Amino acid sequence: MAQEELRSLRATLEALKKEGSVLETDREVNPKLEMTAIQKLLDGGPPIIFNKVKGYSNARLATNVMGSDRIIAKMFGFKDRKALKFKIHESILQPTPPKIVDKAPCQEVVIDKNIDVWPVIPMIQHTPTDPGRTLGGGKTVASPKQFWGGWHISYNRMNFREDLGWKDHSTFQISPGSHTDQIATKYYKKEPIPFTINMGIPPAATLMAGAGFMYTILPRGCDELGIAGSIQGFPLEMVKCKTIDAYAIAEAEYVIEGYLDTTKKVWESPLAEKDQKQGVYPFHPEWSGYMGKAYRTYQFNVTAITHRKDRPIYDPLIVHGYDNHNIDVICREACFFELAERISPGFCIDTHIPMCIPDWGGVIFQVKKRRVRDEGYPKNILAAALACSLGARFAMVVDPDINIYSPDDLLWALATRVDAKEGITIVAPGGMGQTFQPAERSSAGAKEWTQSNIKFSGAIGIDATVPHQYRDAFLRASYPIDVANLKDWFTDEQIAKAQSFQEPYAKWFSESGI
Repeated sequence: MAQEELRSLRATLEALKKEGSVLETDREVNPKLEMTAIQKLLDGGPPIIFNKVKGYSNARLATNVMGSDRIIAKMFGFKDRKALKFKIHESILQPTPPKIVDKAPCQEVVIDKNIDVWPVIPMIQHTPTDPGRTLGGGKTVASPKQFWGGWHISYNRMNFREDLGWKDHSTFQISPGSHTDQIATKYYKKEPIPFTINMGIPPAATLMAGAGFMYTILPRGCDELGIAGSIQGFPLEMVKCKTIDAYAIAEAEYVIEGYLDTTKKVWESPLAEKDQKQGVYPFHPEWSGYMGKAYRTYQFNVTAITHRKDRPIYDPLIVHGYDNHNIDVICREACFFELAERISPGFCIDTHIPMCIPDWGGVIFQVKKRRVRDEGYPKNILAAALACSLGARFAMVVDPDINIYSPDDLLWALATRVDAKEGITIVAPGGMGQTFQPAERSSAGAKEWTQSNIKFSGAIGIDATVPHQYRDAFLRASYPIDVANLKDWFTDEQIAKAQSFQEPYAKWFSESGI
């Protein structure tokens, strides 16, 4: 895809449409439950554009934009996800600083009086137990003045509570320990914190919004938007806000300008507020694959809404789906690779976070032992990775002959190569975990299920590598598939029908000869 087509979300979607990689419909969709139901039915599929949204005559919805590995890779001009990951790794080391512009598409329409978010942005409801429609697809941008000279971007769920008729203020959920949390701590009860909430942004910036909890590689003050610039091949453009001393992504579809007020806390749901209990009542699903819970958060006050004039696109997404997962993990994979590189350059050859290890939940390292004294490095890497990434509960190190993109092959390595006595390590028991994981939340027992009361049980690190001195004994079985051409015996139709019965793991066997 040409660089110009990565400049904005709408340009990217138009380019993908020409290639037949987008589902588009003119039938009206209800942002309450219908959109998320459709995305879940097509989870892992292509981007979807809804040109008509119930109650919003000048708005569109786009979802599943990052749902497919193959489409994401094609989007950025790479043959596969692995090649894109190493481009991101290169971009982490050599960011391209954002460019400040005077005029921007995101400010074609400015609403700074009589602010009411509801008739402007088609917020969605995920499940019937949610406390109404919420804003989960916004990407918070912190400008250099707030982020120690760098640029920060992240997802933060917001609820302009329908039951209370909130038009210009909302809840603002912050993950404990995150960069946004660090900013809130810096300015806590000192002054309001100016943030912009950006929707429908360039794809590279969206990938960086999911890159949380790798702060040994992306420390505070780093240039997260500069990394996005290097990923897309040119600087991300930023524009000065209309009402606050901060910046917005120039090519965004919608922007909310406002302040985070750390002197005031508000409840995410009426049930939680009624009983004054956090971590008990339902919110929408979370990345861990479990239903989320409602909490009390700081209040976000809106000072302006700006957007494109022509049918702006809001890009919400289901949580614990392939869209959300890919956004959250591709940059993390690159960060984990860099972490391993800093421990032992050249030892790690790839990293992956499969869907079965949700988002921030862990990582797989693939390494190549070069000599006997490399034996200890898997444990070093496991300890560092699991201690540094809050919420990570599982990591495994495997050899080059393991297909790290196949959960089946990872289980095979686990079942056949792990020394149960020496190969399993518990990392950081009693350390910091995350309230998004029920295994951590429940540790609070009868106390309130908040970050202050939970206890991290520890993460599991597994060394599933072969001892270097015995590597010949672990040679995988293989067959000489190159000596036979199926077409010499069967028709193309027969071959296709036979292969249609193969499970994904069997298909890999047939392609690799293993």
